[in-house]
Amino acid sequence: MSEELFTEKTIAAFFADLVKIQPDHPFIMYPDRGLCWSYKDFDERTDNMAKGLLSIGVKKGSHVGVWARNVPEWLTLMFATAKIGAVLVTINTNYKSHELEYLVKQSDMHTLAIVDGLRDVSYVDVVYDLVPELKQQPRGCLKSARFPFLKNVVYLGQEKHRGMYTSMELFQLGENTSDEAFEKAKTGFDQYDVVNMQYTSGTTGFPKGVMLTSRNILNNGFYIGERQLFTKNDRVCLPVPLFHCFGCVLGIMAILSHGATAVMVEQFDPLIVLASIQKAKATAVYGVPTMYIAELNHPMFSMFDMSSLRTGIMSGSLCPVALMREVIEKMHMPEITIPYGLTEASPVFTMSGAHETLERRVSTVGTGQPHIEIKIIDPETGKTVPPNTVGELCCRGYNVMKGYYNMPEETAKAIDADGWLHSGDLGTVDEDGYYRITGRLKDMIIRGGENIYPKEIEEFLRTNSGVEDAEVVGIPDEKYGEIVGAFIILRKGVEMTDEDLREYCKSRIAFYKTPKHFFIVDAFPQTASGKIQKFKLREMACDILGIDKKNIIKHG
Repeated sequence: MSEELFTEKTIAAFFADLVKIQPDHPFIMYPDRGLCWSYKDFDERTDNMAKGLLSIGVKKGSHVGVWARNVPEWLTLMFATAKIGAVLVTINTNYKSHELEYLVKQSDMHTLAIVDGLRDVSYVDVVYDLVPELKQQPRGCLKSARFPFLKNVVYLGQEKHRGMYTSMELFQLGENTSDEAFEKAKTGFDQYDVVNMQYTSGTTGFPKGVMLTSRNILNNGFYIGERQLFTKNDRVCLPVPLFHCFGCVLGIMAILSHGATAVMVEQFDPLIVLASIQKAKATAVYGVPTMYIAELNHPMFSMFDMSSLRTGIMSGSLCPVALMREVIEKMHMPEITIPYGLTEASPVFTMSGAHETLERRVSTVGTGQPHIEIKIIDPETGKTVPPNTVGELCCRGYNVMKGYYNMPEETAKAIDADGWLHSGDLGTVDEDGYYRITGRLKDMIIRGGENIYPKEIEEFLRTNSGVEDAEVVGIPDEKYGEIVGAFIILRKGVEMTDEDLREYCKSRIAFYKTPKHFFIVDAFPQTASGKIQKFKLREMACDILGIDKKNIIKHG
């Protein structure tokens, strides 16, 4: 293996070189809409968007948020911001007003780009509620009392909304921005500068902005693609969200670094995924287990030709052996892989290879990725443990984040003085270098691939005037792996039902964070020192719901 990292280029420079090498090779496809951009086409599109952003005051280091499904403008913004040294801040599409307000404020966001909405949430209405000044002030002159850094809101569509630019207007502004200004903006930053910021919920109850550089994510994407044996001829179907590392790093960066083609799906729909694979002759498809289950169980599954597939990624939660076998056999994916990592690690630092045995692919998370040191330590002593001994996984290398935005103390807790990133996950490594994840040090719930921190939901529930206290735990679930359960102590004299609590959550926090079950109790089980015994709450939930206690996660 070469001692040199794959690339020391920025994403913008790497993309520019590919445009010269293979201008007519397809880069971005939306088979369901008949859209296809070559590398050259997409380069011109992102140039125009970048110049449009410059014209509304975006510059090097500006934070540009995108709250949208996997629409073409999402990827256009990703590359446009990279070209001028701005930072793309990705926003979970499931967020609601409470979460968006925090993120826009904490990130010092300069420009926010949105689509119409998702499910029952109108993003336009949420933004107007949070930024009422939009309706009174002309575009480009926004002064928000609540968000002093916010200067622009862009609607990614043709419909006009008062105080917001449309994406078409940005393209038009770009056409009228001088090439000289653009060329100047393309200089003065390098691969060590932050290019992408993703928010991950924290044990403190406050989401943290993970600052990732071109060096972090472009290299990580390359080594992820290598484990799948990608070449420029691969066409990778991405029904996973771009706001998550799964979409924008495991997906787009792996594709870009191999000069391959992205086959995009705007929002997961099993039928559209199957049709896109067939129409584009995709060679790979990504998903969490529930996505693959939905595709396999779709009544029209047998009507589609999956024979072009060979590889892909299944990730996000436990990957059952039976499901892996079915995907391999029925979807023609003998080389499907499983990675492990966390956003702070850009994100992948172990991964199975395309030619591993099935047993190793389902029982381990593969071996370490190139150029990344990995160790497993005793959480109490900090000393490295022997093979097959449980400890905390830590990694060090090019992939470790630059830090949490404006949170130096939290950054110091995550990355020690010697540069080791502490994952908070427990695992083992065998004599052959294969890693297994066995549990979690941090009190986290993983629901169908979404990381949920109980502390964040507990603090939110306590904002309800009728709630005295709240404790949140993960409850075993066959479909999602875990679901959220909340134990509630009400204030004296207050009467409140499960439905009242659910309604309080509905318009304020993402649906996947909203507890599936509420349990109203008089007190929480505690140790002699007063610490809440969450494992007993989990047992109580299982007793009430009739769930086999053997399925309870034995940590947290």
